[in-house]
Amino acid sequence: MSVCYMTHPLIKHKITLMRNEKTSTKEFRNLVEEVAMLMGYEALSDLQMIETTVKTPIEETKQPVIAGKKLAIVPILRAGLGMVSGIQALVPSARIGHIGLYRDPETHEPHEYYCKLPEPIEERQIVVVDPMLATGGSAIAAVDFIKQHGGKQIKFMSIIAAPEGVKALTQAHPDVQLYVGCLDRCLNENAYICPGLGDAGDRIFGTK
Repeated sequence: MSVCYMTHPLIKHKITLMRNEKTSTKEFRNLVEEVAMLMGYEALSDLQMIETTVKTPIEETKQPVIAGKKLAIVPILRAGLGMVSGIQALVPSARIGHIGLYRDPETHEPHEYYCKLPEPIEERQIVVVDPMLATGGSAIAAVDFIKQHGGKQIKFMSIIAAPEGVKALTQAHPDVQLYVGCLDRCLNENAYICPGLGDAGDRIFGTK
């Protein structure tokens, strides 16, 4: 697996705003969407293209377009939902799947409660999204489920990641391309990313 760490000043700036505990739910949600769009621009740079014929006001010409409805965005519920609209703004024809996982508060192990993927998943470029890559358990489980359903071309996008999560995911799925907005210092004793930005799901949806 190769890991791409984002270096664009706009991404860094917006992530700093997300970290601030005083950032409102509405602003936080907007920032997640904006960062996802900026990261998506990089992550989708290798989308397959075909030529189509277009008639301009001057002449008829062959020009490139994205090859069909080949993209699937798969958020890990629930926080991953916050990233979907940013990527879908770039590729409106993308299909959306969902993977529901929850983390055991004691063991921190992921448990699946829902998985629905667009067909034919084996023919699609798949972008799995989750704002936080902490232990890597949920990310690994999500990719496991997608592969079990036939998915092959998989990328993973995370706004914030801990070194522990990056290591775990890269070791478990070396064939998956990982895109990280910012690599943080470490995990604390409760498996939260430090300095992090708190619970992304709670901050996106305004819950505690």
